[in-house]
Amino acid sequence: MAGSPLRILVVGAGIAGLAVTRALRLAGFRPEVTERLPGARPVEGGIYLPGNVERALREIDLDGPVRPLGEVIRRQRFLDARGGPLCEVDLTKLWAGIGECRALPRADLHRVLLSGAGGEVRYGTEVRAVDLGTDVVTVTFDDGRQAEYDLVIGADGRQSAVRALAALGGPARPAGQVVYHGVVTGVPSVDEWTGLLGERAAFVVVPMGAGRLRCYADEAGTEVPADPLARIREVFGGYGGPVPAVLEALEQVQVSRTDEVELGRWSRGRVVLVGDAAHATAPTLSQGAAMAIEDALVLARTLGRSTTVPEALARYESRRRPRIKWVLDRTRDRDRTRDVSPALRDPLLRDRGARIFRDHYRLLVDPA
Repeated sequence: MAGSPLRILVVGAGIAGLAVTRALRLAGFRPEVTERLPGARPVEGGIYLPGNVERALREIDLDGPVRPLGEVIRRQRFLDARGGPLCEVDLTKLWAGIGECRALPRADLHRVLLSGAGGEVRYGTEVRAVDLGTDVVTVTFDDGRQAEYDLVIGADGRQSAVRALAALGGPARPAGQVVYHGVVTGVPSVDEWTGLLGERAAFVVVPMGAGRLRCYADEAGTEVPADPLARIREVFGGYGGPVPAVLEALEQVQVSRTDEVELGRWSRGRVVLVGDAAHATAPTLSQGAAMAIEDALVLARTLGRSTTVPEALARYESRRRPRIKWVLDRTRDRDRTRDVSPALRDPLLRDRGARIFRDHYRLLVDPA
């Protein structure tokens, strides 16, 4: 179907939606894109991209614009809560021949993807109803307008409206973590990905270039605090390493509960889900962007090589499910490691931590 006049609607203009739009355009399709939020909003915070993200960006010819941005990360350093060494992972070796690991402002990545997607995004547009016919999908928008499509792609995140409207699954489920994000500047230099593991909590700092540090922290639980800045200082105030200086410099913190999405199927009729709408996990392995862009690649590829839309969607899901399950299982494995008592966990990580953490990415070294 490559180059065919399929009427395709992409719902969502985040990483998943813009990546799938870019991949589809390269394959000869011309999708429409809608986003429920009004206007191109500022995207806050930072993002860490493992090496398989660069490979995926290379396949949609966007690695070049990303390469000058942020900072290349060559090593992960794991410490105990006091700042004592546990283990290190050589990222250059882990992702050799695949891609560099990079940390950068999320807004920079979004800008590259938005430019690469081409065309226009209809902002402030919500999907209110999805009627699945045999050969078309009739979509009703919040302004009452209706339109028919040969394919609707739900790329609208963990709280996906498309997922609910197409009866592909219910709300996301709590993963048992509360996560905190922030960016600081002017603190003592940190030149590596540095994570401190405490009692059912972790604090990570990653350099993003230009003196900026991405800060990520999580703790076990499901209740989002009313004052996240006070809470992060309370939970991590006793940590060592770079954490005291980072906490002192923090002025704003984003906080959210981490949810998982695990579905029995990702498509129904001519509606399909990609990215977090289909398979959100905790951000422990930093694979959200990678899996979203890989979804985009595989979906565009299968649409180009299949004779019908249903055939393409079946092939897409069959191809992607084993890899997504690996990420979900390894994410849960790492979270369980974090939740083991430090008295038992820390000696294990000093002895075998580098191998354990490398193995979490073993399958992802292979292409999507």
